[in-house]
Amino acid sequence: MIWNRKHLLDLQSLSAEEIIHVLDTAREFKAVGERSIKKVPALRGKTVINLFVEPSTRTRISFELAALASVPMSSISRRKPVR
Repeated sequence: MIWNRKHLLDLQSLSAEEIIHVLDTAREFKAVGERSIKKVPALRGKTVINLFVEPSTRTRISFELAALASVPMSSISRRKPVR
């Protein structure tokens, strides 16, 4: 099944097939989390870079923690001069 929804806001709007897909995906994520090496090969050989136009410590840290769970990454922040 291909997931075509942009947001998952409630269960009432989902079909039975979509609910099963969500649960299957959750099982796959759980399995990755239980491995000794918590990485998946989807981005092997790729570089992930986050570009933050506006400084935001909370957003930057959230993305860095998520990225650390999958691949090595770099973060670049461009700060605007104060006028």
